[in-house]
Amino acid sequence: MGVLLALSEGRPAHLAAAERTLVALPLADQLRLGIAVSSEDGIHVATYRQVADTFDVLTRPIDPSPVPSFRDVAVARRAEHLAEARRGTDAPAARAALDRVVDALVEASVPDRYKSASSSLAVDWTDHETWARPRPKDDTAPSADPDASWGHAKRNAPGALDHLFFGYYAQVATMVHDDGAARVPELVRRIAVHAPSTDPPAVMAATLVRARRSGLALGDVLCDCGYSNRAPGTFAAPLRRAGARLVMDLHPADRGPRGTFEGAVLANGSLYCPATPPVLLGLGPLRRGASDEERRAHDQRCEEAARYRFGAHGAPGPDGYQRFACPAAAGKLRCALKAESLAADYTRPTVRGAPDEPPRCCQQRTITVTPDVNAKTAQKFDYPSPAHRASYARRVAAERTYASLADPATEGIRRGWSHLFGVAKNTVMYALAVVVRNVRIVEGFERRAAEEQRRAAVGGPMTRRRRRRQQQVGPGPNGPGRSPAGAAIVLVNDRALARRHETM
Repeated sequence: MGVLLALSEGRPAHLAAAERTLVALPLADQLRLGIAVSSEDGIHVATYRQVADTFDVLTRPIDPSPVPSFRDVAVARRAEHLAEARRGTDAPAARAALDRVVDALVEASVPDRYKSASSSLAVDWTDHETWARPRPKDDTAPSADPDASWGHAKRNAPGALDHLFFGYYAQVATMVHDDGAARVPELVRRIAVHAPSTDPPAVMAATLVRARRSGLALGDVLCDCGYSNRAPGTFAAPLRRAGARLVMDLHPADRGPRGTFEGAVLANGSLYCPATPPVLLGLGPLRRGASDEERRAHDQRCEEAARYRFGAHGAPGPDGYQRFACPAAAGKLRCALKAESLAADYTRPTVRGAPDEPPRCCQQRTITVTPDVNAKTAQKFDYPSPAHRASYARRVAAERTYASLADPATEGIRRGWSHLFGVAKNTVMYALAVVVRNVRIVEGFERRAAEEQRRAAVGGPMTRRRRRRQQQVGPGPNGPGRSPAGAAIVLVNDRALARRHETM
């Protein structure tokens, strides 16, 4: 409760901040929560040491790798005390208990009216630096946070550089609206915090499968190529068995033709006719910042490639086997090997130069595809079709989640945000930050919905007020490239900043 109150007030996740928040409550609340105790000698208020010890007692049963306090332990004896603290700990049982507690905390922050609002989840991972620093290479003593390890932080923003960090990988599964459905609040439904030495996609797959068993509806799962590039048994296969529909960005190494099956070409997670033009098999995603002409040309090529694609002929069986129909037999192509297809008009592509010994996919109307075919790249929509692009665009909700958690005006997660060591304590603190964030997202979503309903009732404009931007114009009396309005805005902002510094 103290950490939640501190985070909601914009304070860091420090036990000292939690203690100050609790002792600042009204006396009636302190007595009700047990922060203050009335006795014959008067009222005793809990100290910081008592709050810290209480937190240690609470997290001890769910800590798979206890980290002792090294406040009074010599550096040379840290490894010995660490081994002694972890000896006798049932790590798998404690890890399972930690997962249950964290899942319950996050799920409790989702109101009942939104629990079934959507079955689509956007997943991603980011770096979460620990407060501890790694030991030098020549120092055999463990770090103050022995659960942390080195990881790689990748930055896709222009001008941002990749770098190494020491800490954990934090993953979130953010709820997004289903395809064609109304928008929903982007609430985090599950989190996972692990050391970078553990494969993040495997952890997220296990987290989502566990959520499915607990009753969470699992529909579309949107992820980038960091997840799709893993072995099928690590990420894609467990989620498909759980009923998920994958919407992924394929890694460049997984795009284009990747072998054949019964003569059909395997490309971008689908099966294509052997006579498919190579330029259509090599289609990639639309580049960022593409013009309208480039977008129309790309979509037209995707539509033409869909003519050569084998279509599903019935639902997959319980063992994963599924039948797919030849595109000519389905009426999408004109092919001499399928005489009935030649009755179609010439708006459909015509396969010329059929082989004398056609493969099995050309001899039969349908073929049975085994579960291991395209097990890594198969997904809900054809890649990279316009339907896939529109559906995959929902994945930015996970990026917005990290942006809101790292925003200094809200939770402000960064290095030093928490001074606790160990995976259990860092996971609990991250879950509490997600709880505060979910509550804030629900309040903002419902406030905007009420405002839109009010405007619709009174007939006002539905557009929101946009922030006034400075316009760059030619040089003038207000300075080079600054308009009079822009100069006035800058002046007002400078005065407001000066008043703020005076009050501080």
